[in-house]
Amino acid sequence: MSGPISQFIDHHYRHFNAAALVDAANAYNAHLADGGLMFMTLAGAMSTAELGCSLAEMIRQGKVHGISCTGANLEEDVFNLVAHDHYVRLPKYRDLTPQDEQDLLDRHLNRVTDTCIPEEEAMRRIERVVGARWAAYEQAGRRAFPYEFLYEILLDGSLKKFYQIDPKDSWMMAAAEKHLPIFTPGWEDSTLGNVFAAHNIDGRLASPATIKTGIETMMALADWYVKVSADHSVGFFQIGGGIAGDFPICVVPMIEQDLRRPTRLWGYFCQISDSTTSYGSYSGAVPNEKITWGKLGPDTPSFVIESDATIVAPLIFAKVLGW
Repeated sequence: MSGPISQFIDHHYRHFNAAALVDAANAYNAHLADGGLMFMTLAGAMSTAELGCSLAEMIRQGKVHGISCTGANLEEDVFNLVAHDHYVRLPKYRDLTPQDEQDLLDRHLNRVTDTCIPEEEAMRRIERVVGARWAAYEQAGRRAFPYEFLYEILLDGSLKKFYQIDPKDSWMMAAAEKHLPIFTPGWEDSTLGNVFAAHNIDGRLASPATIKTGIETMMALADWYVKVSADHSVGFFQIGGGIAGDFPICVVPMIEQDLRRPTRLWGYFCQISDSTTSYGSYSGAVPNEKITWGKLGPDTPSFVIESDATIVAPLIFAKVLGW
């Protein structure tokens, strides 16, 4: 059964990027129906855009099986969970002067396009809770990936008293409950990554070794891909560009060409991007270029939707979910 959103899309989205959206969503469902799994990548500021309102349900219903995301997306969904009421929206952000921006900084409001994240209620609140876990792991000689610390504090109720949205709209909560693997390349390029570095610089932590490295992240991704692709075709759904997508898609040629072990290519590919199509810009490269790198095959269902992911992704998710 298709709900009203899916029916609207099927009737009105007939050509150009709209048709590509329909084709990509239908192929996503076909991939899952054939027993395939789906790997998703999140770039940009999709968590601050509250993608969790639709992505969380995709995760709960088993439509997503692994995620690669920037450190910002990893943490900002949790920031929103505990500090939503303190966020400030600026609909006329294009009219802000440099002094207006300074005034926001003075109020400890960090702007992401039209939305300001409050430092104390979001970033420092999470720092205090997760920082204690970093220290405890260090003292115990334990190590973990960035997402595992956040899963721990989400699942043990440490943040529950701070919730300011329904946790069902948090994709990180849904992922934690499903124990979904999350790979976060370049995690140090994030607020909590900066905080972790600062804790090591000023002596609150003795060694950065408590957080597993980027190389270990790639090794873990390779291990995961080999295991799940043994029995399933794995699709690749990419929101935006950058390291969140570039990092994980390389795991297939790494296994095939560098480890010299036969493996499946990605079985589906879709990218939502507003990057200008260009063979000098990796994020703007069309899917065909990925064939030459051993990531996709000539017959891989491949789609590019050149549009705003904050608009397109929830619509695709709605259609995949049958809403």
